[in-house]
Amino acid sequence: MIVPKKSILRIAIATSLIILISGSSFYFGFKFGSSQQKLSAPQENQKLINADFSLFWDATQVLKDKYFNIKDIKDQDLLYGAISGVVGALKDPNSVFFNPSDAKKFEEDVNGSFGGIGAELNLTNNQVIIIAPLKNTPAEAAGLKSGDIILNVNDTPIAGLTLDEVIKLIRGEPGTEVSLLISREGWKETKKFKITRQIITAPTLDWEIKPNNILYVRLYSFNTNVSYLFYQAVLEGMLKGSRGMILDLRNNPGGYLDVSVEMAGWFLKRGSLVVSEQFRGGEKQDFLANGNQALKNFPLVILVNAGSASASEILAGALRDNREIKLIGEKTFGKGTVQELKNLKDGSVIKISIAQWLTPKGIQINHNGLTPDIEVKMTDEDTQNKRDPQLDKALELINQLVK
Repeated sequence: MIVPKKSILRIAIATSLIILISGSSFYFGFKFGSSQQKLSAPQENQKLINADFSLFWDATQVLKDKYFNIKDIKDQDLLYGAISGVVGALKDPNSVFFNPSDAKKFEEDVNGSFGGIGAELNLTNNQVIIIAPLKNTPAEAAGLKSGDIILNVNDTPIAGLTLDEVIKLIRGEPGTEVSLLISREGWKETKKFKITRQIITAPTLDWEIKPNNILYVRLYSFNTNVSYLFYQAVLEGMLKGSRGMILDLRNNPGGYLDVSVEMAGWFLKRGSLVVSEQFRGGEKQDFLANGNQALKNFPLVILVNAGSASASEILAGALRDNREIKLIGEKTFGKGTVQELKNLKDGSVIKISIAQWLTPKGIQINHNGLTPDIEVKMTDEDTQNKRDPQLDKALELINQLVK
């Protein structure tokens, strides 16, 4: 996945193990001097904050004058800390500030290769929750699941830490070990997982032909490789006589909004509403299907679970609202806000929530998620015994549709 070289990038992905980099939308306009220098706010910037901004400068002066180890604190870090506080005041886990050094990490992550355990994370209700372990990663091999709550990293309690701080604790050199204390619904006690970090290459898509010529497509993310890989899967599936499709969006945390809309164009008539963005003033921007509509009448069912988030929810919601496609599995994550990335002049980037998504029938995705039409639970025992009752149900239903 390539990061566009433009200043604004719309994305549709849940906050992940490799955090999107963000900065501030305005510049404070001051330069720290020595501890004896009196600091004052430039008049032209006071209008940005409808408050007594002298309090900020007074507090900064106290830090400069009194902190015992101020010689080890760079003035630029004080500025970044201040900006981080401004963004943090939004109390939105999807609007976060990171300094420019993290921009490189973001670029590495969206290009698909990084060191870590291979799990998508999100901060929800002040808890760091695993959205989904990625396929063929240490997180998946260790047995981490969607919905797991991380309590400690290497015996360090993470309560009160930001998501970025937690991620920095988890990440490390490939081949080294990290331990996570995990709480899971249904467990009476917590459990410690020891995981060896690896270079992670995020998967995109797998497919196979199931009995009765059913095309099974497992989509792991909505990155820029999806369109071509999906085309290949559909073409080869049709050449083999496929009669219906199971689209598996389980543990798919999202990706690019445009890719999700493009995917919907395979299954919907041109001009069909895929998703709407609703901004704070109530105005909306509609995204319409404009694809080849080659599968608009093709029998289809969709698999979802708690790891299906963002772009996955957009696609699943669009197909259910427009075609009454059945969703099978468990309730989705419920990440339905729009973020924009804006590059700043020093290499920082701001990621800020600017709108929320609505399905074609006006259903708010954020915090609500999508409730499946047919609920099928996946237990620890199923996983241990390599059973997949959700897929079994999907096969049962799609075979009824192709009769």
